[in-house]
Amino acid sequence: MSRFRQWRGRRPFAGGLLLVLGGAEILVTMKAPLPVILHIGMQGLAGYLLPVLMIICGLLILFSPGQRLFYSLTGILLSLGSWLTSNLGGFLVGLLLGAVGSCLTFGWLPDQPPRVSRRRRRAQARAATAQDTGEPVRTSGEPV
Repeated sequence: MSRFRQWRGRRPFAGGLLLVLGGAEILVTMKAPLPVILHIGMQGLAGYLLPVLMIICGLLILFSPGQRLFYSLTGILLSLGSWLTSNLGGFLVGLLLGAVGSCLTFGWLPDQPPRVSRRRRRAQARAATAQDTGEPVRTSGEPV
């Protein structure tokens, strides 16, 4: 297993990455050189401060997963605040990326065994039942 996969597996990688991407998207829409840009809300420091703090929270989630609950709650508040301060949350895309990333981070639990697929659980249950009754175990690929 590669070192990156091991590093990624020990932290809420997808949530932190989505929060960083959401903040970056909001910053891009704030500085977009479009001739007609929608400017709704406060267009001062808060318009730039919230997405920068979203990016910082996302990076802190990636590099300090022990404090993920605080950073995810802060990230969701910043994402929702960007609705008022930054072009409707980066035209909703940045707001949704930040909200989903924060929710994924909040729900992430470390040190859990990998989940077993439904197909494998059913096969294990059939094997256990067949062992108890003494019947031969039939795999899904065998003809009847």
